[in-house]
Amino acid sequence: MSFATHVSRKIRSTPAMWHIVDAKGQVTGRLATQLGTIIRGKHKPTFLNNTDCGDNVVVINASELVLTGTKWKNKLYRWHTGYPGGLKEKNAKTLAATKPEEILRHAVAGMLPKNKMRKLALKRLKIYAGQAHEFEAELNGRTPLI
Repeated sequence: MSFATHVSRKIRSTPAMWHIVDAKGQVTGRLATQLGTIIRGKHKPTFLNNTDCGDNVVVINASELVLTGTKWKNKLYRWHTGYPGGLKEKNAKTLAATKPEEILRHAVAGMLPKNKMRKLALKRLKIYAGQAHEFEAELNGRTPLI
């Protein structure tokens, strides 16, 4: 009796679709869970854990996201420079003033599984602080999804 398993060699079974999302007035964590589902492809009936089957998402108006409670001053984003004593941190208000896209990108990254597919999924997420973006041709005049 053979116990060999089948290994799928397909990289992508269906072509990736393009979605646009308007983040104006959306709560960051709730939006991040919906975006994580779309860029992983879990909304599709052909979803497989080990294949790259997610869709591309363009998020506009990321500078107008909402954080609930006192997260604007109490939530900290930390990173390390690689040097001794190089732990840096910024609160959400300071980070939103300089890079508002990074707040949503960090939230979506936390919703994805921590494996090799995470990096591939995050490449399909395009976040812009304002209305202007460079994917008009791919979106074909679609209205915002969420």
